Amino acid sequence: MTKIALSSILLFVAVCGKAQQIIPLYSGTIPNATSYAMQESTSEKDGRILWYRKVSKPTLTVFLPAKEKASGAGVIIFPGGGYSGESYDAEGIRIAETYINHGVAAFVVKYRLPSDSIMVDKSIGPLQDAQRAIQLVRERAAEWNLAPDKIGIMGFSAGGHLASTAGTHFDEPLIENPKSTSLRPDFMILIYPVISMTEVPAHKGSRANLLGENPTAAQIERFSNELHVTTQTPPTYLTHTGDDTVVDVDNSIAFYQALRHHKVPAEMHLYPTGNHGFVLKLPTEEWMVPLFTWMKKNEWVK
Repeated sequence: MTKIALSSILLFVAVCGKAQQIIPLYSGTIPNATSYAMQESTSEKDGRILWYRKVSKPTLTVFLPAKEKASGAGVIIFPGGGYSGESYDAEGIRIAETYINHGVAAFVVKYRLPSDSIMVDKSIGPLQDAQRAIQLVRERAAEWNLAPDKIGIMGFSAGGHLASTAGTHFDEPLIENPKSTSLRPDFMILIYPVISMTEVPAHKGSRANLLGENPTAAQIERFSNELHVTTQTPPTYLTHTGDDTVVDVDNSIAFYQALRHHKVPAEMHLYPTGNHGFVLKLPTEEWMVPLFTWMKKNEWVK
């Protein structure tokens, strides 16, 4: 049994559908945390947790496919919510339930939301949790029947900013990593993502929540992920709508252009209408069809 399993209570819960476990991300002290433990709040319906707010204790919810279906691939999911909340059910649990039907293990991260009350530096707290999630899943890959080179990340909206930050800042470790475990995801899936923190096309709410009302030029540059694409950035799948009035499609376009210029394999699906959160209005099995096709083409799923 692993240290993290010994040091924490394994929770089996009905509200998470087919989830097998909920595991604390950290077995000991949470990095960058103050002594203040914020009381989480949730929105619930029909026995399911729809939203989390005021998150101070990050967790990983584990979904494993049946062994006869398992492809060896895994996806770590970061729900969106403008860095002020997390759309845990629609952009997390329901997506994970679809993945396991296709033989892909899924891990929904309830990450810390930026707050000066619970973090020494709120701008790096979510990224620390993303890096820890990648580290944890990769280190327990054998236990969960995963290929350690088929572990990707997925993010929606502000969760897409977090995912793209993890995918472009993996060589900037912000957590302890005694085993030198690779923090680089093998692929990224970004759904109507926030990418940039520049004045245009930044999502102002996400930027203010992560960096404060008056971020420095250095902070804006550090977290504008289109500026940090290199030839080592993981292959990426993007989808967005042209009429998104919440997170401008220019975020996805700028990131795609940076990927293309660095010869990083990338596929982008743009739709003329649907606005923000358009995939949430569709059955997951419908809108994820091209995503699974992309995964198969790249041999993460056979």
